[in-house]
Amino acid sequence: MNAAGLKRWLPGTRATVIGIPSLWLLLFFALPFLIVLMISFSHSRVGSPPYTWLLQYVDGAFSLKLNLENYLALFRDSIYAQAFLSSIKIAAISTFLTLLIGYPMAYAIARLSPAARNVAMMLVVLPSWTSFLIRVYAWKAILDRNGLLDQFLQFSGLQSLMTSMGLPKLQLIDTPTAAYIGIVYCYLPFMVLPLYANLVKHDNRLLEAAYDLGAKPWQAFLRITLPLSKAGIIAGCMLVMIPAVGEFVIPELLGGPDTLMIGRVLWGEFFNNRDWPAASAVAIVMLILLLIPILIFNRVQQRELEGRLT
Repeated sequence: MNAAGLKRWLPGTRATVIGIPSLWLLLFFALPFLIVLMISFSHSRVGSPPYTWLLQYVDGAFSLKLNLENYLALFRDSIYAQAFLSSIKIAAISTFLTLLIGYPMAYAIARLSPAARNVAMMLVVLPSWTSFLIRVYAWKAILDRNGLLDQFLQFSGLQSLMTSMGLPKLQLIDTPTAAYIGIVYCYLPFMVLPLYANLVKHDNRLLEAAYDLGAKPWQAFLRITLPLSKAGIIAGCMLVMIPAVGEFVIPELLGGPDTLMIGRVLWGEFFNNRDWPAASAVAIVMLILLLIPILIFNRVQQRELEGRLT
């Protein structure tokens, strides 16, 4: 290989920068997706994964063999539609609650001194260094019957006060409320980080100019800070809502049987019913539904970029 050819494949060149991520996506996204897609068009088989080649060569000609029964079953059984709608509702509410908590946190951190910002952001990211499963189990210990929250209410006398007022005993475990708490807690850093990255770049002179023109703090926030942070809000909501739709661990451990989400249905099809084609069809439909907000986000980002260049 000559010097020009060697230079082309050295680290840092264009081919390497583009080729390595492309190879990564091919091996760990495109290839598994094609395998799941093939299984979704297959017939259920006992004892082995039901692979069916979509394009088959028969009698000297290629033919496309598709079994649409797995996808049609999603429309016949109402449990799938209920699971999809429930997942979207829970994810949307959790995303909204995460935004309500994460935006003030990111705004306050962005207004700190550079040294204090680093400490504050470390405190935001620090819980993520612990295993996701351990953090969910920690909330289970807090919200469980006779857990830390229940013991605190009894020790402080609040439980007796609630009983005297005719209020029922507070029970959060195995309820959708517990699932909301778990999702908001676990995905809060994914909301704070993009908001902080956006808010820290704002020019404070714009707010000073608004104050000089007689604007009140809340008016300056609504007319300047909030519109400028739209990209961070959208990015944070996407990072929270997309994984929350397919969440399985949190509703399983905290939500109880009344918290119906598509991740639990997917788990049941794979490991309880052993119906790989049905589970694969559910996964493909869920992926297609999640692509819609991703495409919307990319379109919004592209319009903003075009607006800055013009």
